[in-house]
Amino acid sequence: MDVALFTQEGLVMILRWIHFFAGVAWIGHLYYFNFVQGAFLAEVDAPVKNVALAKLAPKALWWFRWGAMFTFLSGVAMLAIAGKDLGADFMKTPYGIYISIGALLGTLMFLNVWLIIWPKQKVIVASALSVINGGQANPEAAKLGPQALLASRTNVMFSMPMLFFMGACRHLSLNIPENFSAGLVMGVITLIILMLELNAIKGKLGPLTTVKGVIHCGLGLLVVLYGLVEVLV
Repeated sequence: MDVALFTQEGLVMILRWIHFFAGVAWIGHLYYFNFVQGAFLAEVDAPVKNVALAKLAPKALWWFRWGAMFTFLSGVAMLAIAGKDLGADFMKTPYGIYISIGALLGTLMFLNVWLIIWPKQKVIVASALSVINGGQANPEAAKLGPQALLASRTNVMFSMPMLFFMGACRHLSLNIPENFSAGLVMGVITLIILMLELNAIKGKLGPLTTVKGVIHCGLGLLVVLYGLVEVLV
């Protein structure tokens, strides 16, 4: 008896399921931190805030960072299989163009989690735990908080076009002429995204300060990136 799940198609389906499951855990917690927890912590007094940071945040951060890890790894595996199947024609397909943009955004989001947000949040959580145990707050925590927030808000902004392009790769057509330059398309889009990522590392919150602002910026980035695809392809 042939079992579809034991074929390459089945392997891709398993990877896609892992990608969906881990992605929901990751992005769900990203939105929880930015849309719910942040507003809550801004309204409560210091003792409640410290308890939430020391007891609740570590559990949420575990799902957050490992969701990001398994989303990234399963995505890389699916891209490798698709690249092998499509070969040199990969960037001549709507799938190749859309998924490359989505993967670029997703990769930067993954790196922001593991290289910026999580390392800084570890210090913040440890500081809160020290306070509720009768110790002193780490003075570095106050400085690291805004830096972690900027990277987190940037991830929210990136997530909107990322989700769009991930869905578009299988469900949205694109007229691709014979002589188009994939390098030009990806070069311009990559430059814009990397400039925003540079701000996440060394810049300021600006319009990302508020939830409304980050949603508007995310939708604006989606429109700009999709518009560039249509113009440059």
